[in-house]
Amino acid sequence: MPFGAFEWLLALRYLRARRQEGFISVIAVFSFLGIMLGVATLIIVMSVMNGFRAELVGRILGLNGHIMIQSERSATLDDYGRVAEKVGGLVHVLQANPMIEGQVMATANGQASGAMVRGIKQSDLSRETSIAKGMRQGSLKDFTGEDAVVIGHRLARKLGVTVGDKITLISPQITATPFGTVPRGRAYQITGIFDVGMFEYDSGFVFMPFEAAQVYFRLGDTAHAVEVRLDNPDQARRIGNEIIQALGPGYRYYDWQQANAHFVSALQVERNVMFLILTLIIVVAAFNIISSMIMLVKDKGRDIAILRTMGAARGSILRVFVIAGASIGVIGTFFGFLLGLGFAANIEHIRQFLQSLTGWQLFPAEIYYLSRLPAKVDSNEVLYVVLMGLALSFLATLYPSWRAARLDPVEALRYE
Repeated sequence: MPFGAFEWLLALRYLRARRQEGFISVIAVFSFLGIMLGVATLIIVMSVMNGFRAELVGRILGLNGHIMIQSERSATLDDYGRVAEKVGGLVHVLQANPMIEGQVMATANGQASGAMVRGIKQSDLSRETSIAKGMRQGSLKDFTGEDAVVIGHRLARKLGVTVGDKITLISPQITATPFGTVPRGRAYQITGIFDVGMFEYDSGFVFMPFEAAQVYFRLGDTAHAVEVRLDNPDQARRIGNEIIQALGPGYRYYDWQQANAHFVSALQVERNVMFLILTLIIVVAAFNIISSMIMLVKDKGRDIAILRTMGAARGSILRVFVIAGASIGVIGTFFGFLLGLGFAANIEHIRQFLQSLTGWQLFPAEIYYLSRLPAKVDSNEVLYVVLMGLALSFLATLYPSWRAARLDPVEALRYE
């Protein structure tokens, strides 16, 4: 039998402990479970964090421009048409649309809810992929005229309305009457209901034709801003500076990263902290491997001594225990890898099952802004987690294996 095969055979034999060595076997099992659960948990949590960030940023960019161009001198843009045309012709700019935004109170059927009205042209709203694909009822073809609006499905459910019904939008701007000043309100007909899967937008956004929004907010022939979309959102800061240089003085901009800095930074910090915390699970499992291997070396002292007297080299003894300890980590990492990928791929189904089983809402949209639990597996991160699990498992075997290789046969046999 080749010597390498002998080392493998002996290492695997040591892992199958006899009855009197059951305690060592139990520690080895817990080490295996620790490595497996640590790797799986790290893959699952990092996938959920990646999915959460991708969904959140994607939804934010889906309904908002990458750059907003505003006037430095006033709250409105008088020359929004010229600005949109000039900016739309620049390199890396996909489209530039004039936009109006304002807070209102939406009421219907005795119910009321705060909402954000966004005035936008029908052609521009039709290019909003998330809205166009997320239309539950009605059609964007009817998004015309002075009294048409499109609202989110959660807002519609809260107000108890559907397509064809009317809602009243009350503006904080006041209107003078013979009886004093009162908030200004107007009724609009719902021509469409959308569902983009993000709680903040589905429960609080009302889209209105651009000209109707100008009339409602009493802006005349002006807009609040020009919304710019780019071919590469990550270059928003650089392109924003180029746009301001092209337009000249009197304009300012802010990009999506500035507007959502609290979201992006909070997600990144949380992601890094979770990675460090969950890495400790694998580290603890590696210490369990060290403990089990030290006990195994102690228990097999007589066997090691006999092997040494029969001519086995120190390197051979070292490799036997390295193989025995690393096998626990390799097998645990492999099963953790499979468990993590399987869980991440079916996490929404698992959430729905646990939710129906327990009756608890495990992922409330009101808190997490998303209607489903997202997961996005990053192959580079998975590779890093697997390599880290294998490396820690291998390093955990070095000290016990070195102790076994350094064991003096005479001393071991004397105390047996």
